[in-house]
Amino acid sequence: MSDAKRVVYYNGEFVPENEARISIYDSALMFGDMVFEMTRSFNKKQFKLREHLERLYASIKMVRIPLAMTMDEMEQAVYQTIEANAPAFGADDEHRVMIDVSRGLLSIYQDIVGGRPGPNVIIADFPLRWTVAGMGKLFDTGINCVIPSQRAIPAYLLDPKIKNRSRLHYLMANIEVSQYEGDNNWALLLDPDGFITEGTGDNFFIVKNNVIISPEGRNILRGISRAYVMNELAPQLGLAVVEKNLEVYDVMMADEAFITGTPFCILPVTALNHAPIGDGGVGPVTRRLLEQWSHNTGVDIIRQIKDWNLADEKKRAEGPTPYSFKGQAE
Repeated sequence: MSDAKRVVYYNGEFVPENEARISIYDSALMFGDMVFEMTRSFNKKQFKLREHLERLYASIKMVRIPLAMTMDEMEQAVYQTIEANAPAFGADDEHRVMIDVSRGLLSIYQDIVGGRPGPNVIIADFPLRWTVAGMGKLFDTGINCVIPSQRAIPAYLLDPKIKNRSRLHYLMANIEVSQYEGDNNWALLLDPDGFITEGTGDNFFIVKNNVIISPEGRNILRGISRAYVMNELAPQLGLAVVEKNLEVYDVMMADEAFITGTPFCILPVTALNHAPIGDGGVGPVTRRLLEQWSHNTGVDIIRQIKDWNLADEKKRAEGPTPYSFKGQAE
């Protein structure tokens, strides 16, 4: 990687990454009133960017942020941000783009503190390897999903289909699960009725009798990676997909399970609350989906992440690295 410094798109201008700021009176800080998207590239080409932007603008519409910037303009700004940051990326890096849109200064403070009125659009671009630090081994061992006491917030209270920064419940679930022994424990939330919903940054699937089954889309964030598995990868492989309510019992009786998320694409789930799912190993359908995804994008997904992890282990021997963004995957 060169000595070039990353920059952030901030309302039409580029500022150094370490100088990107919003006001302490911004609605995002006061209410968690911000919607966002995070994307990734394969061979430095953005994957499903338009789908991410469509979901972003659906979130903007749902929370009624009065943003004048069009989706086409937002897309252009993303590519400008990637181009501006390209010199700071290594040859083997991928672009992890983060788009945040806030309502801006609360009106009661506008005349007192001054500052720019209206929504804020902030686009950052950093190496994807940050987000997948240490995940390489999980493609072999799988993860252990743990059901915490924290429940998912149902759509009738705060619709999870709106990708927003009001995520304290996700954080509390992660904190609880982090108390368990082992380093492959990931939270899996139930809704108030006891049905499986999602992780704190990923979507969940089981496989039973060669059928891929996803929780209904009612009380979950409908992930871009989830849709890719259901609408593109599964048909390519001749696999059926079903959406329905899932109970813990269904997961325990499944043949295999996996999660999807933008940075890692697919990770196998080999246990639930430390009880093995199926034979406790990575299932054949999970492997086929990963292989097809790699084929479609021209990137060996597992190999890429493992190579990054190996390189980062060597770097850590020389000093700490500021990695791990679990909970921001999808």
